[in-house]
Amino acid sequence: MKNYLIIGAQIINEGQRFIGNVLIRNKRIASISTEPIQKLPANTVTIQAKGKLLLPGVIDDQVHFRDPGLTYKGDIYTEARAAVAGGITSFMEMPNTNPQTITNDLLKEKFVMATEKSLANFSFYIGATNDNIQELKKADRKITCGIKVFMGSSTGNMLVDQPSSLSAIFSITDIPIAVHCEDEATIQSNMAKYVDEYGEDIPIELHPKIRSNEACFKSSSLAVNLAKQHNTRLHVIHVSTADELAHFQNDIPSHNKRISSEVCIHHLWFDDSDYARKGTMIKWNPAIKSAKDKDALIEAVNDNRIDVIATDHAPHTLEEKDNPYTKAPSGGPMVQHALVAMLEYVHQGVFSMEKIVDKMCHTPADIFQVKKRGYIRKGYYADLVLVDPDDPWTINKSNLYYKCGWSPMEGTNMKSRVTHTFVNGHLVYDNGIFDETIKGQALEFDR
Repeated sequence: MKNYLIIGAQIINEGQRFIGNVLIRNKRIASISTEPIQKLPANTVTIQAKGKLLLPGVIDDQVHFRDPGLTYKGDIYTEARAAVAGGITSFMEMPNTNPQTITNDLLKEKFVMATEKSLANFSFYIGATNDNIQELKKADRKITCGIKVFMGSSTGNMLVDQPSSLSAIFSITDIPIAVHCEDEATIQSNMAKYVDEYGEDIPIELHPKIRSNEACFKSSSLAVNLAKQHNTRLHVIHVSTADELAHFQNDIPSHNKRISSEVCIHHLWFDDSDYARKGTMIKWNPAIKSAKDKDALIEAVNDNRIDVIATDHAPHTLEEKDNPYTKAPSGGPMVQHALVAMLEYVHQGVFSMEKIVDKMCHTPADIFQVKKRGYIRKGYYADLVLVDPDDPWTINKSNLYYKCGWSPMEGTNMKSRVTHTFVNGHLVYDNGIFDETIKGQALEFDR
């Protein structure tokens, strides 16, 4: 492998920013200094980074890369490639593939695929069902990021709704349990009401009325109560409502929390006024809701009730999305544009640069106990991102890397641009050019 010396970057790390130099050697960060680094190993490539930001690589704790079985939408290779172009160096992938990842044998097959195909580092959730508790207990805590529980039928028969099953799952306390919280009975009641009124062609603007605030709050309340009862390490993903924020604390550090929370880019970026122009392109579960909810989520990121910012990257084809409401699937691609979208909010004064690094890099590493990643520290893996904060560009089809070929962010002007992405010290992305000779590796967890 080549070694790299990054010179003169503005380093954003652990709540501080300073101009410095970073030496990368043998996959790791060998030195961080505000002074010139004199003794360089052989085969060192110098990168002049004056005017650029140097960040830890983003750790995305929620993606759906569609591999295996749904690879016409996306696959581990294409979506990890898009991710590193966006500064995401590690991902944690969900189990609702085909077949669903609900056994340890199927989980192992995913790790093998990723070792062969992924340009980013990776881990995978094992999915919970009403009757696979023994498989969940056998999952390897050192390499499996967590257990995924759908407390809402976002993926059909992976809905876990039996009280005895939920109690057994929540009794597992030594690995994070990530929950999708929407109450199915509430959703079905709302859906029946609007189907009676509109048939299949329900106006997309009613999506947040069907998958409502009430459905989210009722389900997340159940999850939080179960977690408190069993001392579960609970992670509530894609929080979408102001009401749910009452479940979460901000008076203790994220790494000490037994109940943590995540918000996704689309819930911070869009609100229900955007359905008129974006239609089913922004149909997600949970639904994008009101401007009031969005503003509350932004406030919760800033005051630390929200711990993590992630993507819920979930591509579908344009043909699938271009359907009436009841037939259009929920989800959309986001990994390529997550970091630059949040940097746009930095430019607008919504978030600080330090806050973005904390929520997208440091805290995911902390709460999942990721080994030697998420920070710019000597001895840590050199998962690093260089960003030009003043290089305007527009998102359009010609610069997308998603296999599905579209983005809900098309037409958006961005001020910042990811220029370089290092994964385990390997420069995998350099100003639009990929070096795919070295793949990412499985994340390890200090558990």
